[in-house]
Amino acid sequence: MQKRQVYIVCGQVQGVGFRPFIYREAERLGLTGNVRNTPEGVRIEVQGSEESLADFSEFASRLPPLARISSLKISGAPLAASEKEFCILHSSEGMHKGHAVLVSPDVAPCPRCLEDMADPSDRRFGYAFTNCTDCGPRYTITRSIPYDRPVTSMACFRMCGSCMKEYHDPGSRRFHAQPNACPDCGPMLWLQRAGHDSKTGGMQQSPPFRRLLNHGADEAEASGKAAVLLLLEELRRGSIAAIKGLGGFHLVCDAFNEKAIALLRERKRRPHKPLAVMTASLESAAGLADIGNDGGSARRLLESPARPIVICPRLNLPDILAPDTADIGLMLPSTPLHYLLSHPEWCGGSAKEAPRALVMTSGNPHGAPLCLGNREAFKRLSGMADVFLFHDRDILVRVDDSVLFPARPEHGMAMPLTVRRARGYTPSPLRLAALEGLGADSSVFAAGAELKSTFCLTRGAEAFLSQHIGDAGNAECMDFYRGTLRHMLSLLEVNPCLAVRDLHPDYPSSLLAEEFAMQRGIALEALQHHAAHICAVMAEHGMAHPVIGLAMDGSGLGDDGTVWGGELLLVRPGSWKRLGRLAPFPLPGGEAAIRSPWRTADALWTISGLQGEPAWAQAHGDMLPMLRQAVLRGVNCPMTSSCGRLFDAVAALGGLCHDITYEGQAAIRLEQIQDKREENAYAMPLNRAGNLLEADTLSLFCQAAADSSKPGVMARRFHRGLALGLASWARAAADEEGVTDVVLAGGVFNNRTLLAELPVELRRLGLRPIMPSAFPAGDGAIALGQAYWGSLLLTQKSI
Repeated sequence: MQKRQVYIVCGQVQGVGFRPFIYREAERLGLTGNVRNTPEGVRIEVQGSEESLADFSEFASRLPPLARISSLKISGAPLAASEKEFCILHSSEGMHKGHAVLVSPDVAPCPRCLEDMADPSDRRFGYAFTNCTDCGPRYTITRSIPYDRPVTSMACFRMCGSCMKEYHDPGSRRFHAQPNACPDCGPMLWLQRAGHDSKTGGMQQSPPFRRLLNHGADEAEASGKAAVLLLLEELRRGSIAAIKGLGGFHLVCDAFNEKAIALLRERKRRPHKPLAVMTASLESAAGLADIGNDGGSARRLLESPARPIVICPRLNLPDILAPDTADIGLMLPSTPLHYLLSHPEWCGGSAKEAPRALVMTSGNPHGAPLCLGNREAFKRLSGMADVFLFHDRDILVRVDDSVLFPARPEHGMAMPLTVRRARGYTPSPLRLAALEGLGADSSVFAAGAELKSTFCLTRGAEAFLSQHIGDAGNAECMDFYRGTLRHMLSLLEVNPCLAVRDLHPDYPSSLLAEEFAMQRGIALEALQHHAAHICAVMAEHGMAHPVIGLAMDGSGLGDDGTVWGGELLLVRPGSWKRLGRLAPFPLPGGEAAIRSPWRTADALWTISGLQGEPAWAQAHGDMLPMLRQAVLRGVNCPMTSSCGRLFDAVAALGGLCHDITYEGQAAIRLEQIQDKREENAYAMPLNRAGNLLEADTLSLFCQAAADSSKPGVMARRFHRGLALGLASWARAAADEEGVTDVVLAGGVFNNRTLLAELPVELRRLGLRPIMPSAFPAGDGAIALGQAYWGSLLLTQKSI
């Protein structure tokens, strides 16, 4: 008996080979019908025998590698008597508000594309833009939906006859692969020198930049495969290269050439912050860092389609790559071009010329977003790079590399921890389990914070967190923010009815949220920074019941007008309450104390009445009398409960870091120097201060000061004491509130010692720790927390 069925499939089902897969499934079973992209999702109509339809209905269990289904609706339909075949129809025109289409993140080359690149008899041998429906660029080349070639940056490349044949062949894995290309018709590479005198470090007059067309060679040293081989030769000589990738440029040098690394640090004004390294394979990665056992978390992350930077213990790499830590950020190639850098034999060179590892750091001036276009990069990076490897496929969306800590169960970390969420993960949404049934017209725009800025848009029960944007205090980053917001609004085709911002009114993101709400005539809500941290983790874990929150970070404006950063909260859907804090202490000079941890340490030294000469006295002794008078009089010394600043002060006590060159530097050094043989811990007394339960930070500091001549012992006792003290603090709050779930959030929880040991102590006290994993612990997830909060408000109809 013949039947006809209609399937509406929502999720990550465009640009991932889903329609060709459905075509092949229908052909295999002798079904007729059609498949097309529509505003409501992918619509499939199939007709055939009941037995064949029953087999077809199992397609969700055998999806293409990148496809993800979030919802599936099945209904019957009248038979189409004259239908003779199954076909792929053109996408529906005019996507409307509330469509259910998802754009895939960019993903690494699949094994079969790598086989094509490695085969000298294949026309894509050594071709830097090889892809198929199972892999390749997606988000960074997509202008709008539905995802078809005319709305991507491949629109200007007309497929040759061979590529067109693949595109229309149902038996080819390049069937309807929108970025399909080959050397005869697709994007091209070329190498060009900067106007930089690498001997003197000075600038010479740059030649005029012209984009090469039709494989011209106006200003190129080489093009195509020859450009890759020449680049590798330059890197062996110690040059620094700017390489155009998928979501922006990288600055690259030989990871074993310490002179080149030092020069890169000097030019980029990045003296200490760790640099990421790329190597060819898991085997070579295992020789550079401890990536764990076979099948372990680090290995899975390194080989995953997202290809993030994975932070692992360093083994055989120069210390200059990460002078403050024993770890290294490691990545495998994420694009065909990056594979060519590790396989010169695919370009006609010798495998012996392959670099063992390359430094791959963001191609941007200090504090600015990634360079996007060729002209922009040539202008702005010529003071840093000696040579440029360009290509002529436009990047439509800036996306930086993602960064993760792998799970290390042997060290107490059961799940990976996302530090920066970007390439490979954005724009995949988070399904908000507590909001199922919320209509697509109930959209929220959440503006995020200032540092590590992101924003978030919701569409019904889905939350779309943007890629990492950077410091919103930088004007160029805010331009990037605004452009990405316009793009995401266009892709999702949502019309937010609520905006949520941080409580701090002067954050650029807060000002933008106010402007956004005013222009659209929608409501605006402000959510305190640390409550948003807790809400972000609640969103990730689908929690809509009361929790105790431990929010530990650098700083955020509190509702009392002071600087918070070590908070004990009770968070419920629609409300939150501060239960406790780290006992406040002064920050001499405000922002100056963040840049110079010795200032915070001296303030704590002063108010505690400690005697003697601290570690920073010799370097800053002439400033101490005036600074201490300011502390005692409360002049330009805002009070804070910041856990991050407490870490800074203890690091300064041990002489580990008096001034920082990047965020978190002092805390990183303090964690690294711990003497793990030490078993003792500092006590963290709890005291009542009005209606707040205070943790005695001054006592912790004074105990650390007594051990400051033994930095390793001091660091270990401090970490251990903080873990024990925070657990006891949470237990006290749980007893008062009758809540046993404890959410950990805030940038301090990038400290893996604390993240590993605190949950153990919480469980020992009968509490259930809830930790971030897929989204950052720090400010990169603030927007997610704001969006979740706003969506819960909409469900309660309280605005």
